[in-house]
Amino acid sequence: MNLVTAHDYAWIRTSPLFRHMMESGYALTLIRGRSPQEVLRAMEAEPRGTGEGAARLIEADDAHRAEVDYDYWNDSYVAGAFKTPGEDGDWTVVLGFDGGLGMPCAETLSEGGRVVAHSSNGGKPIHLFHWFEDGELRTTFEGPSARDGSSPDELVPLLREVGFPLTLEGEHDENAPAVDGKAAVLALTERLTGIRVTESFLQDATYELGLVPEQPVEEWTRMVIDITDAHGERLHKEWTYEEIAAASDRARAETNAPVVITYNEPLAQDRPEHETGE
Repeated sequence: MNLVTAHDYAWIRTSPLFRHMMESGYALTLIRGRSPQEVLRAMEAEPRGTGEGAARLIEADDAHRAEVDYDYWNDSYVAGAFKTPGEDGDWTVVLGFDGGLGMPCAETLSEGGRVVAHSSNGGKPIHLFHWFEDGELRTTFEGPSARDGSSPDELVPLLREVGFPLTLEGEHDENAPAVDGKAAVLALTERLTGIRVTESFLQDATYELGLVPEQPVEEWTRMVIDITDAHGERLHKEWTYEEIAAASDRARAETNAPVVITYNEPLAQDRPEHETGE
């Protein structure tokens, strides 16, 4: 039985590679039953050869970014993929310094298998976890006490075992000791894949490289703010596109409205005596 916990991933806090991942923004995705070439094709990535080690992947990504026209936003990036054995067969590991955008085709790639991914958006406090199974998003979260997906509570026992401070019901446990959340996510990923991620595992791999194009912007219909503080207090607010558009129109109208200055003549009883002649 795999009893890995967050303590087994304490190395990430002294790792130059992991520091680069956190500062740049990254997505680390593990896909069961798909080859690196198949995954990169699903990502519509343009082949860029192979790279020996994470240093070559970083070099290729930096070279691409140096060529990008920054007059407009461009979220294309170079991803690296390699094969490794894991639970129930071979897996493909994909590492990309994409600002935490993740892999849009993960749901499709999980059909008949499993996809586990975690990411960070580059120094900002957004760290996401996703577990897909057989074409379905089972569990996703930013904070483990505010989970979503088709079976958001299925991983609660594992979340508690790897070190997340949760009660048996999956709520934030104020009495539990604090834990390194990113280390706990890596431990959870190992529990679901059977793959131990180490510094050398990522540093020494031979990557199939591919240039992932920027993704088309999807039209949005709503905005959700869902925040859970350190004490487990949750703020959840949802607005539709129509509500936001109406509020924007009102604010714009108020901003553009003409400013009218009026002068109110004081009443006789309020005037000084020398002005009224009394």
